[in-house]
Amino acid sequence: MAASDRSSPRSKSIVTRTSGNSVSSVERAMRVLRVMSEGANARLTDIAVAADLDKATTLRLLDMMVRDGFVMRDATTKQFALGAELMVLGAAALRRFDPRPIVRPSLMRLVGQFEDSAVVSIPSGIESLCIDVEEGTYPIRANYLRVGSRRPLGVGAGSLALLAWLPDAEREAAIDILLGQLQRYPRITAALLHERIAEARSKGYAVLLDVVVERMGGIGVPILDAQGRPVAAISIAALNDRILSREASMGQSLMHEAMQCQVRWAEATRPQGRTAHRLSASK
Repeated sequence: MAASDRSSPRSKSIVTRTSGNSVSSVERAMRVLRVMSEGANARLTDIAVAADLDKATTLRLLDMMVRDGFVMRDATTKQFALGAELMVLGAAALRRFDPRPIVRPSLMRLVGQFEDSAVVSIPSGIESLCIDVEEGTYPIRANYLRVGSRRPLGVGAGSLALLAWLPDAEREAAIDILLGQLQRYPRITAALLHERIAEARSKGYAVLLDVVVERMGGIGVPILDAQGRPVAAISIAALNDRILSREASMGQSLMHEAMQCQVRWAEATRPQGRTAHRLSASK
């Protein structure tokens, strides 16, 4: 059995409008690709609605991207999927920044310990982007968690952890912008965000229950870089009761895993020249 997000999968990003048809077309194409990346939008109608575009415009953009290999279309079902060219671009981007190999062992340990789904999220502007999920073995799972899904910062425990550990000025600026993006989450207010952020900074982990999905919640921690900025977050999604009854142990395990990830992240991102210098100096 799985619990579903009460909100639509539609994800709206802040887009800076610029005059000129070419820029406008690029913006629209990016919106189409962004909603397709969530994995729930495959039909033309679904893509158009999620991207807030008419079907004619959406089809024209999709046809262009099919020709260039960025999108594929199934000849039988007429459904669309992301194409090989995007996989090449994604692989190139992840060569620079891919926390998944670093965090995956932690996800596996957390699922083995608590039986609930574990998630990795990274910041993307004022959104969080889910990049990896290890599904739990407990019968009731959060099926709204999938690779590619986006949420405003503060919506979900991992997303809240990313927001909570931003520098103060950046966090307050983000909250000001986010308040105009949270219509789909009426239970999330400025007061709630500030309250949960203060609790998270005090405890070392963020908890958000019964806000995004009825009877479901999450507990999450940030993974920080050498400057103390959040580069990713690990979270566990579960029934509210399963989190409340084990909050302390979940929080401790998450913080322990995040610390290990931070050490591995520092090693993986250390400049090669500095490493080589230290090795030669130690000989």
